[in-house]
Amino acid sequence: DGQTVLSPEQIYAANLGATVGVNGNVDTNVFGYTVKNAVSGSGFVISDDGYILTNYHVIETAYQNNYAVNVITHDGTRYDATIVGIEASNDIAVLKIDATGLTPATLGNSDSLAVGDDVCAVGNPLGELEFTSTFGHVSALDRLITTEEGGSAINMFQIDAAVNSGNSGGPVYNTRGEVIGIVTAKYSSSGVEGLGFAIPINDAASIANDLITKGYVTGKAHMGVRI
Repeated sequence: DGQTVLSPEQIYAANLGATVGVNGNVDTNVFGYTVKNAVSGSGFVISDDGYILTNYHVIETAYQNNYAVNVITHDGTRYDATIVGIEASNDIAVLKIDATGLTPATLGNSDSLAVGDDVCAVGNPLGELEFTSTFGHVSALDRLITTEEGGSAINMFQIDAAVNSGNSGGPVYNTRGEVIGIVTAKYSSSGVEGLGFAIPINDAASIANDLITKGYVTGKAHMGVRI
């Protein structure tokens, strides 16, 4: 209800149905054949008729090569997904599956986050350990993180809940069971632990709404000069 503080068990139980696995990675095996990984990332349901929010990098290979994307729910149901839209510079993608009666996650207000707040991340670390829950705290706010060479810096908040490859695109919940971020990156250098980063849900929700309603993200400036 946005008011009651939930236990870790209650947060997980209340939101398990909203978390999904996203299969968008396609690789070439040693024989030259195209193969798909079990799960390439995570995502979560944002409407009862099948809209799903995730990271763009989770489905980037499939998007660029026009490969199929699948979504797997907690009960094991697999759906073919349509890529509704992407915003590569902010690492956001919206998918759509042909389903009704889903239980969407409740979106919170990431502007109210404070350092020290308890958080819970749910996702599919390593693409194999499906629907894993980890707990931690908000470690810092307003980090500008660049996730790829030459890419744009994205505003994220820092968490110490354990996240790994496969958690990307998954939800970060507050203690009221509301999504306040999308797991997007972590530092994985040897000897570094507990440095995960998430896109604030207020930023992601605004982008998702534009992609769903308009097909593109509004309010972006472009320099009208070419050399």
